[in-house]
This record gives sequence, structure tokens and C-alpha cells, in this order.
Amino acid sequence: VQLQASGGGLVQVGGSLRLSCAASGRAVRTVSNNGMGWFRQAPGKEREFVAAIAWRGGYTNYADSVKGRFTVSRDNAKNAIYLQMTLLKPEDTAVYFCAAARGSGGPANAEMYQYWGRGTQVTVSS
Repeated sequence: VQLQASGGGLVQVGGSLRLSCAASGRAVRTVSNNGMGWFRQAPGKEREFVAAIAWRGGYTNYADSVKGRFTVSRDNAKNAIYLQMTLLKPEDTAVYFCAAARGSGGPANAEMYQYWGRGTQVTVSS
């Protein structure tokens, strides 16, 4: 299963970035039918949940630290999900990963995800 996150980069505090996660190959069916999530891992820290969206897109789930600043969305026709990040803070600096859930929901527990993509680096400078 192939998932690839992109759109990361260097941005100043208060800036915005939009991450994308595209599926290819055998991942296409999974992305279209399963919940999808975003996680991140900062240097020296454990991976943490950021946001998730159910396969129908009507249910979303956010970590408290990003509520009101980040928005997760999906386009099943394009087999892709997105993470719009605004009002970025230095503590948002991390490698961001997208993942496909085992089911149709949008859980926060990383163990509920079966496929993980390569990450994209987000760096917020102060």
C-alpha cells in the first residue's frame, strides 16, 4: 500500500501550509473506503495524533492542540486527503504522516491504522 504525504516546508509563525496525502497502487481502494488520519512526530518525541476523517467525510476528529487551526478533508474521487494548517506555531514542527485506518471511522489511536505513508517535514520558525 502506497501513501505519500507532501506539502511540507518551512513557514514562519502564524503562517499556513496545506498537506496532501495521495494513494497509489493498492492503496487506492483503501483510501476510498477507510477512515484516514494525520499524525506527527517531532524530534525526540513519540508520534502523536493530529486529525482524522471518516471515509464518508462527515466525521472529523482533532487533537486538542490543533482544534480551530487545522482542518482535515478528503476527496475520494482523487484518492487523497488534505490537512490545511493555519496559525502555525513552533510546536507544530514535526514530520507529518498520513495513515489509512482499519475501518471506516476516524480514530485517534495509532494502533487503529493499518497503512502508513512516508512523512513530510513541517518546520515553523519563530
